[in-house]
Amino acid sequence: MDTNDVLIRPIRDVDAQAMGRVHAKVWHETYDGMISTAALEAVSPRRLADLWSNYASRGDEHRHAAALVDGEIVGFAGSGPARDDDAPAPRELYFVFLLDSWHRKGIGRALFDAVVDGDEPLYGWIAQNYPGGESFYTKRGFVFDGAQRDEAFLGESLTEVRFSR
Repeated sequence: MDTNDVLIRPIRDVDAQAMGRVHAKVWHETYDGMISTAALEAVSPRRLADLWSNYASRGDEHRHAAALVDGEIVGFAGSGPARDDDAPAPRELYFVFLLDSWHRKGIGRALFDAVVDGDEPLYGWIAQNYPGGESFYTKRGFVFDGAQRDEAFLGESLTEVRFSR
């Protein structure tokens, strides 16, 4: 697949259903083995769609993008103001989610580039042992700075590690 066949555009409120579907599938693909099957079974596309219903109306300081192939959303990314009191940068990368079948095709990089300015100082959190996560971020100039936290995730606890540049 040529990345020219991929449309990267801002997330729209009308995308909520598709975003919920992709978000749920990414969580099932990624967190299987990190979180119990029972917790993952609670993840439904409809429940996650509610999270996306007004996402596009966030302020200009929030950047977001969806990747579409043949008109279907296959991934999305978002960044915005730092949410941590001890943030190592003023801006945080909130997420880059992409369906497994679209990995290693340049789409994750295109999503990242759509929500981040060049080499701007930035940080974010990912689950410890997130498949391919460390490689993806180190290729973009990030270092894993040793900070970690336990986050509530689907009623369980997940250890997250911080990357920054």
